[in-house]
Parts: sequence; C-alpha cells; structure tokens
Amino acid sequence: MDRYVLAPYAARSDISRGRAYPEQFKDDRPAFERDRDRVIHSAAFRRLEYKTQVFIIHEGDYYRTRLTHSVEVAQIARGMGKRLGLNLDLIETLALAHDVGHTPFGHVGEAVLHELMADHGGFEHNVQSLRVVTLLEERYPDFPGLNLTWESREGIIKHATFYDHADDESLADYEPQLVPTLEAQLINCADSVAYHNHDLDDGIESRLLDPVELRESVPIWRESEEMVLKRYPGLNGKKLRLMAISQLIGRFVEDLVETARARIAEYEIRSLEDVREVNKVLMGWSAEMEEKRLQLNDHLYRNLYRHHQIQRTFFKASIYLRKLFDAYRQNPQMMPPQYVARVPAAGLERTICDYIAGMTDRYAIQEFATLYGADRD
Repeated sequence: MDRYVLAPYAARSDISRGRAYPEQFKDDRPAFERDRDRVIHSAAFRRLEYKTQVFIIHEGDYYRTRLTHSVEVAQIARGMGKRLGLNLDLIETLALAHDVGHTPFGHVGEAVLHELMADHGGFEHNVQSLRVVTLLEERYPDFPGLNLTWESREGIIKHATFYDHADDESLADYEPQLVPTLEAQLINCADSVAYHNHDLDDGIESRLLDPVELRESVPIWRESEEMVLKRYPGLNGKKLRLMAISQLIGRFVEDLVETARARIAEYEIRSLEDVREVNKVLMGWSAEMEEKRLQLNDHLYRNLYRHHQIQRTFFKASIYLRKLFDAYRQNPQMMPPQYVARVPAAGLERTICDYIAGMTDRYAIQEFATLYGADRD
C-alpha cells in the first residue's frame, strides 16, 4: 500500500501552533485528525442535516442540505488536496466545519440576523462558526467549545467565498494580514465547486432552471454537455445532466490542480512559512476558467437564487426569524435555560442570535408555530 507523503508546503500536525487549552489525550491521533473527529461528533455538525442550502428542507428529499453540501466539499477538496500533497486531515476538518455557524434558511437567515444585530456587533456565519467551535459547543468538562488547533480555527475564520465577509476585528487573533494555509485556501475553491454544481443539479431537478436556457447562456455548461455527448451519443434527461455535472466538476478540479502547481512553482513555495511570506492566494483557477466560473455563478444568481419561488419562500422564512427574535427579546425566559444563563456574559441580543443561528429550518418553523399559533408548512 502506498504511503501518503505530505508536500513540504503542507500544514503539519506535529508543528501545529496548538490548542487554546492544554489537554491530556487518550490516544495518539494526529492533531488535525482529532479536530476532524471533534467536528463530526459536534451537535452543530449534526444540525446541518436540517439546514437549508437553497431549498428549505420540507421542499423535497432530493435537494442538498448544509450537511450534504459539507460532505461534498470535503470529497472535492480531499481529491484536489491529495494530488497537491496537502494535509487531508486539516482539509476534511475545514470542509466539515466551514458551515457549522450557518443559520436556518440559508443566506436569507444570515442577512436577517445581521440586520437584527446591526447595533450589537452584526452577524457573519464564519464568525459564528468560530464562536461555535470555541464557545458554544458543550462537550468537555475542562473548556468551552471543541478546543480545535489554531490552524483549524484560522481556516474557519478565513473562509472566503462569494457570500463570506468576516471583518478584521473578528480575525484579530488569527493574523488577518496573512493568507491562511493552502488547505484553507483550497476549501474556498472546493466550496465554490460544490455549490455551483449541486445547485445546477437541484435547480434543474426543481425545474427552476431551464436546461435549454442554461445551454445557450453558460458556455462551460454547454461544453461539458458536448463532451459527454461525444462519449455517449443520444444520452438525454437526468443521466445527461448528472454526467455533465460530473464532467464539469472534473474540469474545475483539473484546472485548479494544474494552476496551483504552476503558482507554487512560480513563487518557489517550499514550506508553510513561504506561503505566509509570499502572502498570495495560490489556490485558484486559470483566468479562462475563472471567467467561465463567474459566468456560471451569474446565471445561477439571476435564474435560481433570485427566482420568484425561492424569494417567496425566503420572505416567509425572514418573517419566522424576525418574529422569533422579537419574541425572545420580549421574554428571554422562553429560551432554554442554558441560553438564559448566558445572557449576563454575552448580552441578550447576542444570546438570542446564538440560539436562533443554531436552529434547524424545521425547528424554527415549529417554534414559530408554537409561539404564534401559525399553521406549520
């Protein structure tokens, strides 16, 4: 069996900057492997099963959730990371943890909480993910949170995609002036590949995306379909869609690996210290592929994320969250006792925000129905 060898520029468990709290361990697992396992066993990770990606959970069993999205990110990132010699344990940790701070109802939930918290520090889901793993998870007697390594925490707070904008104050302890590890940079790209491609699948399956319009308007989709049809003439329907998505993922992966290798060679990256010193994002696509990716993103934004059916559902979701926030502010005792106990230290609004951010879609809908006597969907 081949032994996996880390590249010299990969993050290494044995030289990690360590954990915030000292621990005595029951076994000798590498530090990043332990981080991954702690994320998997956390309550916040389990709750991702019932949190919206694009389609709210009751809209169908086919569609992705935050949990399946995170697993897909891990799979894509692991494949790319293995070819680049990066640390697979850290990659999996960051992939599985990158959304643990996400709200119910997807990005509309994040926008609503940010608005409601405007006078109390705002809300950003990377910051909330860090808050989850450093404070809110309650598993261990000796410390709050999961006590992850510094590198895992850095990768969580520096996660950056189309929707992610953590402020500098939130990064204060994590060297905001420097790029993160290559593993963390890779997660940003894998996140993009995963959500673009599964949103294509879910969007077409739901009939909110028109395959004909997609073929006409998005060159990279048309090219991917043509590659599939060259191999499987006459293929159509769902099988063509799924094979085209597989082809598209492969193209993103191949381009990124080749581009990353070229950048690593160009900047003579031989260590993690070199990554920090060069201080450039090295994980990304060629200019041609990036242009095609942005064209795809634009089409999805205009035709799926802004689709009137999605917007109507999210409008209803925003009402749920606003009403819940108002109810708990009027009577904090309606929150569970462990949250009420946090109010003196965290403040009422931040505590309410923590509680709501941790809810699943279905729990938020159920809680709204309980408090306001509304019919459940």
